[in-house]
Amino acid sequence: MSKEITPRSTDYSQWYNDLILKGELADYSAVRGCMVIKPYGFALWEHMRDALDKMFKDTGHVNAYFPLFVPKSLFEAEEKNAEGFAKECAIVTHYRLKADPAHKGKLIVDPEAKLEEELVIRPTSEAIIWNTYKDWIQSYRDLPILVNQWANVVRWEMRTRLFLRTAEFLWQEGHTAHATREEAVEETVKMLHVYADFVENWMAVPVIKGIKSENERFAGAVDTYCIEALMQDGKALQAGTSHFLGQNFARAFDVKFSDKDNKLEYVWATSWGVSTRLIGALVMAHSDDQGLVLPPRIAPLQVVIVPIYKGPDQKAAIDTRVKAIMDELKSLGIRVKYDDSDNARPGWKFAEYEMKGVPVRLAIGARDLENNVVEVARRDTKEKNSVSLDGIAGYVKELLDTIQANMYNKALQFRDAHITAADSWEEFEKLLDEKGGFIAAHWDGTSETEEAIKEKTKATIRCIPLGNQQEAGLCILTGKPSSQRVLFARAY
Repeated sequence: MSKEITPRSTDYSQWYNDLILKGELADYSAVRGCMVIKPYGFALWEHMRDALDKMFKDTGHVNAYFPLFVPKSLFEAEEKNAEGFAKECAIVTHYRLKADPAHKGKLIVDPEAKLEEELVIRPTSEAIIWNTYKDWIQSYRDLPILVNQWANVVRWEMRTRLFLRTAEFLWQEGHTAHATREEAVEETVKMLHVYADFVENWMAVPVIKGIKSENERFAGAVDTYCIEALMQDGKALQAGTSHFLGQNFARAFDVKFSDKDNKLEYVWATSWGVSTRLIGALVMAHSDDQGLVLPPRIAPLQVVIVPIYKGPDQKAAIDTRVKAIMDELKSLGIRVKYDDSDNARPGWKFAEYEMKGVPVRLAIGARDLENNVVEVARRDTKEKNSVSLDGIAGYVKELLDTIQANMYNKALQFRDAHITAADSWEEFEKLLDEKGGFIAAHWDGTSETEEAIKEKTKATIRCIPLGNQQEAGLCILTGKPSSQRVLFARAY
């Protein structure tokens, strides 16, 4: 495969696909709309998953696992949820194949193996989980339930893009049950902040925390909270959602509990999730025309060391010194690789690790050994410096922290420079077409107006920011009174 990358300025969509494929994060599969996550991409997901998993457990949550299949009758129980996902559902109708008598070696569905009830392959797990919670919850003593599951889901997308939108993807979904509305709302907001903490401090991507409009709300939710990020092409990307489900699913599945006064009440619920879509966000927020740029905290490799030598004697001397460096770096918890393979020249290796977004590259040759130095290259700025080998591990550790902060600050400056106020429809359209980003504009609060704006411009209300400033104004489309600006953008 050619390593040449389409420039962002030429074709942003192709640039993105080039990075995913040539950076060896993922590949297309034989199943339409599904992807293969390659080892390098899965290592990235594992670091993201492990960091999030610790954050969930630190906030009192535990992991469980629920079935992939949801009986159709259960899926239909909460009407809004079922209606919201109906067009994306894959259905299992039979459980056996048999040999086709008309075509040797071919298989056909056995018509006698039809399921008594069709099974939905989970697009989300509220139905199967709340049906289970009915058996788990009888009293206030059984609450709260703070459960998360790491799983795959299937949503039959017609137009797919690696990581951003695939028919099958990996995610986590938290499903919690509470005795009071206040506890459930507190949980919903808490998990929103957990997501924001992770995306900003691990992925180095700044986000805006807010609440969704009714049109953009999760099917079956009372309120949906979200974090919104901005990509380099000026489009927004929903990076995580946390839903206050009220008592909708408890009523649908008749999940009640006896409170302290021995009175039966319906349980209050939340659900929240992020997926492998975050890898797409990571790529589009940071990368450049030379390849991936990965934040050190979740990069599969944080440091790569490349030797430059002539002959076995020089190689042996470099090996000895590098082993000591490797031991020091590993003792500091740094993920490091020594690439001393002899099947590629150093220049090829430099380009390869630049493509893969490895944050720090060390190059060391015979002359460097004599001078007790090593060349240190940063992926984020492409700066190169000659640094003393004395204390190199500590230097690299500090540099990784510097790179992490620099990547966040660069993305933050870009994001903030692309939040623009619009006070008229003409200004709104012009900003969308010429600048992009988030547009802060007044809206009259109706679903009809929001839908009309979407139809005219393909822009949606990304969120109503938490703690939003109240400000009297006029809706950009209808001219009706508005009490606050909301954030519009075109989005993935």
